[in-house]
Amino acid sequence: MDIAVSLTIILSVTAVLTTIYQAHIQRVHNVKSVTPLPQIDVVDKDRVLFIHVQNNGVGPMIVEKLTFYKNGQEYNSIQDCLEIDPKSYDHIEIRPTNQKIVIPGSYLDVFSKEFDESYTDEQIVFYRKELSLLHLKVEGRDVYDNRVVIERNLHWFARHIKND
Repeated sequence: MDIAVSLTIILSVTAVLTTIYQAHIQRVHNVKSVTPLPQIDVVDKDRVLFIHVQNNGVGPMIVEKLTFYKNGQEYNSIQDCLEIDPKSYDHIEIRPTNQKIVIPGSYLDVFSKEFDESYTDEQIVFYRKELSLLHLKVEGRDVYDNRVVIERNLHWFARHIKND
């Protein structure tokens, strides 16, 4: 009789531990199945310049803050750190009152400019130089409130600029 009771207790404890482990595995799976995978994309092609925060993950990303660094200074808006008229390009500001959600497969347009034929090559080079001085940090979270941070130096825009 003692062996039967002991075996029942062992089986019950094993069943409880297995259930707890299965719940943990399910929770980990649920978190991974809605994880954003952000990437900062930059393009300089065919008279188009842009900076996007692309979400390549399977869950939404809530963007809470964009921080730009230029010459050791920190800025919360791209228009504050560029010597370019903010009306001449598309951009977005992220404030605590206007956070943005980037759904999977979508992007947040941080900066974009399409140059028509009236812009000279020198003017386009000026935009490239200005963007190349920046470093971008994107802070946000996923739906489980896990912090998501990504950074990129934008020096890439200067790759074809010749130093005089």
